[in-house]
Amino acid sequence: MTSISFLGPVGTFSEAALRQIIADKPLPVLQEVEQAIPAATPQEALQMVRDGAADFALVPTENFVDGPVTTTLDSLARGDRLQIFAETEVPVVFSLLVREGTELHDIHTVGSHPVALAQVRQWSEHYLPGVGTVITNSTAAAAEDVVRGRLDAAVAPARAGEILGLVSLAAGIADVQGAYTRFILVGKPAAPTPRTGADRTSVVFRLPNKPGTLVNAMNEFGLRGVDLSRIESRPTREKFGTYNFYIDCVGHIDDAAVAETLQALYRRAEWVRYLGSWPAYRDGGSMPPDFQPSLEWVEQLRRGDNA
Repeated sequence: MTSISFLGPVGTFSEAALRQIIADKPLPVLQEVEQAIPAATPQEALQMVRDGAADFALVPTENFVDGPVTTTLDSLARGDRLQIFAETEVPVVFSLLVREGTELHDIHTVGSHPVALAQVRQWSEHYLPGVGTVITNSTAAAAEDVVRGRLDAAVAPARAGEILGLVSLAAGIADVQGAYTRFILVGKPAAPTPRTGADRTSVVFRLPNKPGTLVNAMNEFGLRGVDLSRIESRPTREKFGTYNFYIDCVGHIDDAAVAETLQALYRRAEWVRYLGSWPAYRDGGSMPPDFQPSLEWVEQLRRGDNA
């Protein structure tokens, strides 16, 4: 039986992503999920995996409008190594949830997760000018605070309102329609899921603080035709001016071009952590070139064949 921690409580987009990935079953272990464990933060969900309290964690990693979920990135770079095994994406549609009888002019405080608040900033400035914003650990946690009377309104999924008995005063309030958030399924290190031909590989690394080190590291991908799908940097929090670099690329560690690139990156970096290779939820980018003919040619030379 499998247990999965997620950013709770029930009613968050994370819970919707959890239900979706269980239904899609990209991994055999998802055939029987016995327990879903809500966590207060992505860090807590990942720590549950490190501590053995959960087999996997499903955490948000990137929103197509607001960018990376930095708490997830930071947690993957610290502590014992964890590994990504699958991903899913869910549409992000926000509602303004209130207690029954509340009107717009009654709202003095509105709360939500900071990523959610950023995605409704323009709407809020137009319809809720001067209203104070309060950051919560999740969208559903904000909805719970409305029920308790701590907030007048919450920016949250409609499902959270249905669960808690709140009223939707406005629906579809995001500044950019059609947004999605990507969630990753993270567990303890193990053999990557098999190559599918439509995969994603991720690493985080730190480079010597010398001129040209970053461009040289990037060139290792370009020279081998490995397509980058994301690059981020985050402070190491160890020394001012030092950064961890996060890279997602198209392909699998079993693709020779990706494997060669990782080897070259290992030689250049002060520290590198492999975060996994897994099937991409949607196709995107150029697949790495096929190195098999050149590998076979070298093998022929090693055998002394007339190649």
